[in-house]
Amino acid sequence: MNNPKPKALNVELPVGLEPVYANFALITHSPSEMVFDLAQALPNQPQIRVKARVVMTPFNAKLLLRALQENLVKYEATYGEITLPGQGEDLARAFFGAARPPEGEE
Repeated sequence: MNNPKPKALNVELPVGLEPVYANFALITHSPSEMVFDLAQALPNQPQIRVKARVVMTPFNAKLLLRALQENLVKYEATYGEITLPGQGEDLARAFFGAARPPEGEE
């Protein structure tokens, strides 16, 4: 039995599409949807602003997870391992709590 070749997708990026930078994500779910609120967290700023909300099915979220894993493996093969804080550490505190201005700039 021949397996049909996957069809190429024609992805269109709108001309005025602005990129969204996010370094913080809130993820919630229902039985039928996964909701990703992507936000910007800045050092010494208590307010975190959600910049985009992405909603998808759990199936598509799992496909996204697979694509992210595959791309992170490629990224690390090229640029080196991405190290994360240890188990049980507060990620926000690890990334922003220890931020200090360069010496002589306080």
